[in-house]
Amino acid sequence: MHVPQPDDNSQRPYDEVINLIVDYAFDYEVKSEAAWARSKMALIDSFGVAIESLVKSKECESLIKPLLPGATNVTGGFRLPGTSYSLDVLQGAFNMGAMIRYLDHNDAFPGAEWGHPSDNLGAILVTADVLTRDALARGKPEEAITMKQVLIGLIKTYEIQGVFQIKNAFNRVGLDHTILVKIASTAMVSWMMGLSREQARAAVSHAWVDGHPLRIFRQAPNAGPRKGWAAGDACMRAVHLATLARSGQPGIRTPLTATRWGFYQVLNKDQEFQLPRPFGTWAVENVIFKVLTAEGHGLTTVEATMAASKELQARGLDPLKDIKNIHVRTQEAAMIIINKKGPLHNPADRDHCLRYMMGVILLKNGVEVEAEDYQDDSPFATDPRVEALRSIISMEEDVQFTQDYHNPTIRSCGSSIEIFLKDGTTINVRQDFPLGHVVRDAETIPLVRKKAIHNLGLKFSQDEVTRIMETLEQPDFDTLPASKFIDLFQK
Repeated sequence: MHVPQPDDNSQRPYDEVINLIVDYAFDYEVKSEAAWARSKMALIDSFGVAIESLVKSKECESLIKPLLPGATNVTGGFRLPGTSYSLDVLQGAFNMGAMIRYLDHNDAFPGAEWGHPSDNLGAILVTADVLTRDALARGKPEEAITMKQVLIGLIKTYEIQGVFQIKNAFNRVGLDHTILVKIASTAMVSWMMGLSREQARAAVSHAWVDGHPLRIFRQAPNAGPRKGWAAGDACMRAVHLATLARSGQPGIRTPLTATRWGFYQVLNKDQEFQLPRPFGTWAVENVIFKVLTAEGHGLTTVEATMAASKELQARGLDPLKDIKNIHVRTQEAAMIIINKKGPLHNPADRDHCLRYMMGVILLKNGVEVEAEDYQDDSPFATDPRVEALRSIISMEEDVQFTQDYHNPTIRSCGSSIEIFLKDGTTINVRQDFPLGHVVRDAETIPLVRKKAIHNLGLKFSQDEVTRIMETLEQPDFDTLPASKFIDLFQK
């Protein structure tokens, strides 16, 4: 008879991955001018898309309402941009994260895992705002969180998430990429709250232990609006875990490596994480800004379709009458995420269907697809012409595009389209790097600024938008208390 051996209950040190994350959060000094400049663009872009979600999505507007009667004005709470609400920190983190992410118009970062680093701002902004209001109310301005600290939080959450994304494909084991939002935000919120290093390790350890969301809500046939609020959920949990650690809850030393019960064995097919580069400022310097409103892996195809549509017009051709079929070659990630046939049931379904994006652009004569075009009340949502165009589009992985996508010296997101016309001719367009990629920064940065001004203008007057942008660009922005900047977004 087999007699099981007793478990070894001796205390281990924290898993090395936890130490790496916390030491980076607490110790790394940001010196890169490129990182500082791009972080400010990422910040204002995130505020802009949050306002865009609030204005353009009825789902989002309904989602962010206070949970209970009388919860609209919590004393010392988070002042939710674009509203008059003052919310408790947990609902505030959920709402801010959801608003930034809801319309899939915030920045993106490619790799073996796919994600959106600005999702983390739901946790960073809420923590900064509430702590600063408390410090100022107590007459302790020296304890306020400054906008420089907010930008440090942004840069470092981007970096933690981005470095993990390079080689670690949570999608391969069915987990959602917002696991990384939870990990990165927990680390930086712990730092902002002034937790000790030991408390921060405890908080991050619990973030790894959490039951992590499945990716199912991003994939057919279950794609739906949860993909818009999953980031908010991760932000809320990150703030909660940091407060639990602050209250004295001990950590779990080996949440990743524990035999039988740890993350690696239970959820990651016994594979340890690969971190191919040290944490620094690389991710924010290379994040893709979404100037166009499309899922990140479809951006180059969207641009190619816009260009092809212009050629159709120049030749006097009609997309419905003159196109025989269209063939798309793209990277593996696009084939997994936005390769979809059959009925599209909601906005989340449509904005993750490349064929839908292309059909709408062709019907708009090369004008970009916009957030409104994905909504249930968009005329395109029920337009049979869109379905006719979807039906003649085929997709195929191009191995070279996939290799270039993963090549650390290239990091493209390429695709090509070939339109076969009924007269026997073809139109071919290839696009390797999307607008918003760092290699196109000369075009991108002015357009990101223009995008932010436009989105803020959906809710604020021209004078209010001007004041926001002037504050962002003033020389002493770094020293501004976080709540003073967030006050500019109240309605």
